[in-house]
Amino acid sequence: MTLPLEGVRVIEVGQALAGPLAGVLLADMGADVIKIEKPDGGDDARIWGPPFGPDGKTSLYFYSQNRNKRSVVLDLKLAEDVDKLHRLCETADILIQNLRPGVVDEVGIGPETMLARHPRLIYCSIWAFGYQGPLRMKPAFDPLLQAYGGMMSVTGRPEDPPTFCGASINDKATGMFCTIGALAALRLRDKTGKGCLVDTSLFDSAVHWVEGQVNGYLANGTVSKRHGTGSPVIVPYQTFDTADHPICLAPGNDRLWARCAKVLGHEEWAIDPKFAKSSQRVANKAELLPMIAEALKARPRAEWLEAMEKAGVPCAAVNDIGELARTEQMEASQLIQQLPGGPKVVGLPIAFDHVRPHSARSAPTLGEHTDEVLGSLPK
Repeated sequence: MTLPLEGVRVIEVGQALAGPLAGVLLADMGADVIKIEKPDGGDDARIWGPPFGPDGKTSLYFYSQNRNKRSVVLDLKLAEDVDKLHRLCETADILIQNLRPGVVDEVGIGPETMLARHPRLIYCSIWAFGYQGPLRMKPAFDPLLQAYGGMMSVTGRPEDPPTFCGASINDKATGMFCTIGALAALRLRDKTGKGCLVDTSLFDSAVHWVEGQVNGYLANGTVSKRHGTGSPVIVPYQTFDTADHPICLAPGNDRLWARCAKVLGHEEWAIDPKFAKSSQRVANKAELLPMIAEALKARPRAEWLEAMEKAGVPCAAVNDIGELARTEQMEASQLIQQLPGGPKVVGLPIAFDHVRPHSARSAPTLGEHTDEVLGSLPK
């Protein structure tokens, strides 16, 4: 298939997750992504294992975030290698960097310098806390922003301590926002002929995830608390135990709630003035939720799923990762792809005309394409 970003060249100067994720999204959509790595070991994520790939030393994490790229080794502490980067940028459309704050200016590849020399370049900076404010020069990893950004305070049950989200959600969101910004900037360049600076940060992403809670605080001073798997504004909207395995119920309006109550064998709940309307269920959830939990313990999950789905009530099994990987939906989605000469990984969560792009190449070895890429540059 013809991929939408064929002909676009991206220079990725970064490591770990946020920057490489932006790079791999662009690569999977057809861009030529050249990954710049330091000579002493390259991207730190190469050794973030186990598990490791077929070579026994490169982490699956690295394979997943760096497929479809070419690796070039440059030591950006050396003036001659900075010059090589400039020569690469003369052929590039987008540069992505998520180095420690201040490093790009120290080595002479900050946005002002690069955009002055390469005015058509889209320069994407990924920060920990952003380009302004008292913490602008502070480095950070995803868990620190889950903590500082308030997410841990609203994750888990009320009796739990502050709890991490199971995925690196701020890193991934920032990589996605960086990609969105880069593509929007390309569209802007089509109109103006000029590149621009795109700034994203883990802090911005963290605040984005808790925007509802922040908006609530700004409106009435209420500080949101942990509420387990439930919702503070919709009841029921959470997981429950059954006779064997947990289930998630999400009857998101009064009509669906009436169907749910009927399946549970308690049609009277749908007309009870304490539970009939959404606001009433929220106000009286301390009474309602234990009754729902007790009803669900009477039958195994498979029976409840069948009955709820037949009635049109939104519900789902609570799968562990192994169960998810074995589902028919996972197989049908074609999200899992076999990298050429590499492991199986989850691929691009986008399809074009019902075709999901698959990687033409596996993750590169360190410096695998240095001679190929630099040798092709204009003299």
